[in-house]
Amino acid sequence: MDYKQLPIWRKANLMLVTIEQAVLHFPRYHKYTLGSELRQKAMRICQCIHRAVTRRSSKTKLVQQLSELIDDLKCQVQLAKELHAFKSFSQFQSVVELVVGLGKQAGGWLKQTRAELPLNKGR
Repeated sequence: MDYKQLPIWRKANLMLVTIEQAVLHFPRYHKYTLGSELRQKAMRICQCIHRAVTRRSSKTKLVQQLSELIDDLKCQVQLAKELHAFKSFSQFQSVVELVVGLGKQAGGWLKQTRAELPLNKGR
């Protein structure tokens, strides 16, 4: 399966680009601290999706890690809003909607992968 065709990958990629564009407009004080962390976390989310698709033996663990990374990113995005790092509320709203949507997709994927575990098949 080509991971680039997956809806979760496309949404994660769009989120990464949207965060990159948002951080460009952060005030200098936040651009190189919080902005850098947001960019790195978004990149790690994309990497985690790729690994979860290509490494079947550790898929559940990687999808769990993905879900945790998204939760961490939600907290950081909220902090950036509270610190007025975003250029506008609509920019924050665009980012947070992507992150929340991605969290829902990851949650569904996690539920599915847990249901596929051999221990749960006998139930």
